[in-house]
Amino acid sequence: MAWNEPGNSGDKDKDPWGKQRGDDGPPDLEDIVKNIQDKVTSIFGGGRRGGGGSRGNSGGGLSPTAFALIFVALLGVWFVSGIYIVTDGTRGVVLQFGKFNKTTDPGPQWYPRFIQSVDIVETDKSRSVRVGVNKDEALMLTSDENIVDVRFEVQYKVKNAEDFLFRVATPEVTIKTATESALREIVGKKEMKSVLERDDVAQKTGELLQKILDRYKTGLLVENVNLDYSDAPEEVKPAFNDVNSAEQDRDRFIEEARKYQNQIVPIARGEAARITQEAEAYRAEKIARASGDAARFNQVLVEYKKAPKVTRERLYLEAMEEVLGNNNKVMIDVKKGNSLLYLPIDQLNKKRRIELNQNNTESGSQNSGAATTSSISSRDRSRHKSRTREVRR
Repeated sequence: MAWNEPGNSGDKDKDPWGKQRGDDGPPDLEDIVKNIQDKVTSIFGGGRRGGGGSRGNSGGGLSPTAFALIFVALLGVWFVSGIYIVTDGTRGVVLQFGKFNKTTDPGPQWYPRFIQSVDIVETDKSRSVRVGVNKDEALMLTSDENIVDVRFEVQYKVKNAEDFLFRVATPEVTIKTATESALREIVGKKEMKSVLERDDVAQKTGELLQKILDRYKTGLLVENVNLDYSDAPEEVKPAFNDVNSAEQDRDRFIEEARKYQNQIVPIARGEAARITQEAEAYRAEKIARASGDAARFNQVLVEYKKAPKVTRERLYLEAMEEVLGNNNKVMIDVKKGNSLLYLPIDQLNKKRRIELNQNNTESGSQNSGAATTSSISSRDRSRHKSRTREVRR
């Protein structure tokens, strides 16, 4: 029942805290503190000045030695709690009242607790981020308006612990977004064939990504970039394979044409060189023949001026000998007598022509200048015979 209900005899004049109604209320807080102080003092050897625990009694206090010991103990605990060790591959970022103060290197370090705080950042740990895991990230547009499916991985680490902690709120999300942006920019500048062949796409993406990270001051360093996969989307892959097959056939035909060209062109060039040499030889032959005829004509002219009649007769005989020399029919006119003397001069001429042809066949590689020399020699022999006849006459 309640403390003030009727029938509660003996207790109705007291409150729930055991005090009489005339008292001021609940127990005094000062009495509670003094009781606690007395217990602590008794632990460290202190005594009470008076007995009893009433409100009017004064509690005993700590001795100076006890206070010093407590202070030294608390100071030791505070000092020891500020010791920390920075391991290899990490850096300690010290904050003083929440503001960046310094960066500590590997080794044992100390900071004043409650004034400074330390965050340990792993700087040598290799981290990675992948782009293209989701379908929306993987599909990218090339410069020739084709769509490719690309999967990309970037490995990075922390190079500046201060920037990593304070410059960017979420570095992992930032580097993934920057990687996707850089990759889309590089792929958008290249044709689909170049992307599928993975022609320096990873290298250029890594360079552009590092520039973006440095511009944002993320404190991250790109270590390695890998283009894991690049192909046409599954929806258009059959048509894309047909295009690739046609391109391969085209390249094969081009290579076959080049091979044929490499075989034919040298032959044609050799033939052209041969024709050119023959033309040059023919020109030299004609020039030499014309020069010889001109020199012979000048010599004949000198002789003609000395003896016109004799020279004219000789020229006539030489011309007739040259014309009639190829005739197979020979007529001999005998002035005295009716008998006709027949000599096989046609057979002799035929035999002579056969011998000349055999000599030309054996020489083989001689040019037409040799034939010209032979003709000139034949002519000279004919002229010598004509001169001999004239002398006999």
